[in-house]
Amino acid sequence: MQIEPASALLPAGTVLPPNETCEALARRLRAETEGEVLFDAGSRGRYATDASIYQIMPVGVLVPRTARDVALAIDIARDLKVPVLARGGGTSQCGQTTGAALVIDNSKHLRRVLDVDVQARTATVEPGLVLDHLNAQLKPHGLWYPVDVSTSAQATLGGMAGNNSCGSRSIAYGNMVHNVLGAQAWLSDGELVTFGPVAGLGGRAAAIADHVRRLAAQHSAEIAARWPKVMRRVAGYNLDIFYNQSEKPYTTDGSVNLAHLLVGSEGTLAITRSLTLQLAELPRAKVLGIVNFTSFHAAMDAAQHIVKLGPTAVELVDRTMIELALSNPAFRPTVETALIGRPAAILLVEFAGAEKATLLPQLRQLVELMGDLGLPGSVVQMPDDAPQKNLWDVRKAGLNIMMSLKGDGKPVSFIEDCAVPLEHLAEYTDGLTEVFAKYGSRGTWYAHASVGTLHVRPILDMRTDGGAKMRAIAEEASALVRKYKGAFSGEHGDGLCRGEWIEWQFGPAINAAFRSIKQHLDPLNLLNPGKIIDPPKMDDAALLRFAPPASPRPYQRIELKPVLDWSAWNVQADPVTEVTTPPGTGGDSTGGFAKAVEMCNNNGHCRKFDAGTMCPSYRVTRDEQHLTRGRANTLRLALSGQLGPDALASEELHATMDLCVGCKGCKRDCPTGVDMAKMKIEFLAHYKNKHGHTLKDRLVAHLPDYAHAASRLPWLANLHNRVPGAAWLGEKLLGLSRHRSLPYWRSKTFWRTRNASGFASRDALLAAAQAGQKTAVLFVDTFNGIFESENALAAARVLQAAGYLLHTVEKAGGHHCCGRTYLATGMVDEARAKAAALVAALAPFAQAGIAIVGLEPSCLLTLRDEALVMGLGEQAVTVSQQALLFEEFIAREARAGRFALALQPAGAPILLHGHCHQKAFGAVTPILDVLRLIPGAQPELIESSCCGMAGSFGYEAAHHAVSMQMAEASLLPAVRRQPDAIVVADGTSCRHQIADGAEREAVHVAVLLDRLLATPSAPA
Repeated sequence: MQIEPASALLPAGTVLPPNETCEALARRLRAETEGEVLFDAGSRGRYATDASIYQIMPVGVLVPRTARDVALAIDIARDLKVPVLARGGGTSQCGQTTGAALVIDNSKHLRRVLDVDVQARTATVEPGLVLDHLNAQLKPHGLWYPVDVSTSAQATLGGMAGNNSCGSRSIAYGNMVHNVLGAQAWLSDGELVTFGPVAGLGGRAAAIADHVRRLAAQHSAEIAARWPKVMRRVAGYNLDIFYNQSEKPYTTDGSVNLAHLLVGSEGTLAITRSLTLQLAELPRAKVLGIVNFTSFHAAMDAAQHIVKLGPTAVELVDRTMIELALSNPAFRPTVETALIGRPAAILLVEFAGAEKATLLPQLRQLVELMGDLGLPGSVVQMPDDAPQKNLWDVRKAGLNIMMSLKGDGKPVSFIEDCAVPLEHLAEYTDGLTEVFAKYGSRGTWYAHASVGTLHVRPILDMRTDGGAKMRAIAEEASALVRKYKGAFSGEHGDGLCRGEWIEWQFGPAINAAFRSIKQHLDPLNLLNPGKIIDPPKMDDAALLRFAPPASPRPYQRIELKPVLDWSAWNVQADPVTEVTTPPGTGGDSTGGFAKAVEMCNNNGHCRKFDAGTMCPSYRVTRDEQHLTRGRANTLRLALSGQLGPDALASEELHATMDLCVGCKGCKRDCPTGVDMAKMKIEFLAHYKNKHGHTLKDRLVAHLPDYAHAASRLPWLANLHNRVPGAAWLGEKLLGLSRHRSLPYWRSKTFWRTRNASGFASRDALLAAAQAGQKTAVLFVDTFNGIFESENALAAARVLQAAGYLLHTVEKAGGHHCCGRTYLATGMVDEARAKAAALVAALAPFAQAGIAIVGLEPSCLLTLRDEALVMGLGEQAVTVSQQALLFEEFIAREARAGRFALALQPAGAPILLHGHCHQKAFGAVTPILDVLRLIPGAQPELIESSCCGMAGSFGYEAAHHAVSMQMAEASLLPAVRRQPDAIVVADGTSCRHQIADGAEREAVHVAVLLDRLLATPSAPA
């Protein structure tokens, strides 16, 4: 795999180390450190971007295992004169973590809590620790770290300190600078310095403090005149630690803390070894009021009045974000609970304290205030905790929801952090809206109305004229900021997009003082050069990820004929009218595949470890390569020709895609809609077309074709499990793990054991449906028909006991197949043929409004997903609209009053593990609803990611270890903790993983319901 040298993607005049220096760097790092040394093209490409619009290829990447590795890397880099760039989650929005340097990724190993002092309310942590992970450890002590950034599930404390991050509740708790007590950090000369209260410093730290004190005294008049007085000011260095200018002083007692100089310095002054943080008491109670506004201006004007009520947060969600959230199935139910009609904007107003009873009067005061402001009946009161959390989760996803707009035009970050005093907020937003309209764009608004920092991103196409418009808008926005005495950089830092505005904000004298600070601490200019001091122009085309045609190296897409239909992504959207062109008209030479991949904006949401599925392989490996973002970046580089010719079918890309288990977690959890499972199918088709299919591929793919014949000789098919040495031979010949038992073949399949009289003929079912009878088509897949026929038979008995007339679709010599096994091996043409036959068989019933009821989530949901992008026409759409999982069907029918069964109590607790595809399609809640039909049942959902099997993935020897790690992350321990519970899992592979890993039986929900039928029905 080839890639352009880093020098090809840098501003003119940048000097990079020669190749022999880079080779020496890699060689020494491998020899002298214990870290992972990544200098290959794909790895460098994955670290070339953050959540900004920029891309700069690094020299290489070090993933240190110990603090000693970091110290050694600094020494080696200094010896070789190679710049160093420390990186956490890589979620910076201004390009801070991109650069032609040795990138040190602290997030994988340097993530320990070193000390917690509960009495003093302090914690000392390593820089790679994620905020949510810290707070999870603090929660039992009733404490938390209150700088609650929206990326709390992936943002590292070191990165947050580097950016001087803020968060939704900064009105109550302040920014990072207000909550950092000390730091240990390496200077570029290798010295480890302790930064803390100035009064107690000595040695090198005292000398640094003296230097900064002299600069502050020298420029005190300029500081008083030019320094923004708002709390949300994060530009430049915190020179004002000696002459506080913030509306919230850095310390409560007026003392000076030298650690505050490093906060917001973006890794340009020192590299953090540890941080000491000020903790806060965890609020024991919260209430939320959601104020609905008919105009955006009214919302902005009201903010200054609302903050006087003493809320802990006042957060904006504008109409665009509301509509996008409503269109996302993961967010829609939550957002609907907050709305009164279709507002132009809403404000989330939170009050927190010790007891909920004391907060309810504040909520009533909010209602009264809005009435006084002429907006009676505009507040949705939300006192309960669960709906509050759900709504805050949607708000946290705000930026990423905004980025889900299709087309090349995207909301671009460059002026979104401008902070103005609250009394001017409405006028400022009106003025900026006029600027956007002037340049043929509109803004998407959200975030911190409480402190006058509204994240606004005009929609621009950076592939065409976006750069020129960005500069023009920035210049006019800066005039508004100056008019209202605000700060140009109010939360997300300077980086590449705001660095050049530092001198504009502070003037040449203070800028010279900043330069003096940089030279004093980093005279070699080794640490993250080009940030804060001597930054490039924000619109330098050489730095843009999507460089325009006029640039020296414009962004281009390769020519490609995709095997799936990606035309829905191949569109353009008007930023003002919001009108989207028809599918297939977007000008993408890959048919929309590249545009779908480019939806990844590197926000890093896939790095989370909390509830949800995404991304199971990353949760195990913590490698950027095995992350949805990492895969998308690598695909984008391949599809744009940056990884050399034929990169899409390369072994390197195969290694990147290999651990994608096709869980579809990203389809639901990724706010920008990156569907990596579908992208892997596309990749595999091209890869296998070049390299061919293995014997294992063919055995897996053609399983539905030979299943009926093999089931007639089960003793032969089961040799792997019974004959000593057969499993070992299977691993050698087929790559199937000898540590796995394979599914047992049986001669008594569903199709050979069911009583034909239990099912209606095609015509009888259609006639019954037309007559208004209760009917359904039971779609019996290969796995539940051949290997676990008891599931299909149980489902039939349950539905028949509830009064449903059933039919199954069959074909001569076998059964219909959805094509899933073929898709899993990249055989898209064969999958298309199988799916087409199934759709044709089901179409008459779907057209008659009869539900298609399936048992295996991966098979049934193929009809609602991949079958719609294989060119099967309107029949496929019709079938998809009637395709329901067994539990979805029962839940729907029960809500409509059509389903009733006499069931016995289960007699034991019920544990539920949701199949990944069920989670992706929001089909887990219906299982819980169905289980609650059992008298006295209180089913418990296991909060788990992928079970690790993922079809054939977990059976493969190469993946067995990773598969078990995925299962051991949460699923298997949860099953072991409740040995007497009934375990329900609808996925075939999930049940097998539980059987292998926990030695417990897991059953399909249909089997459980069948066992609990109060009056057993006659066998089907």
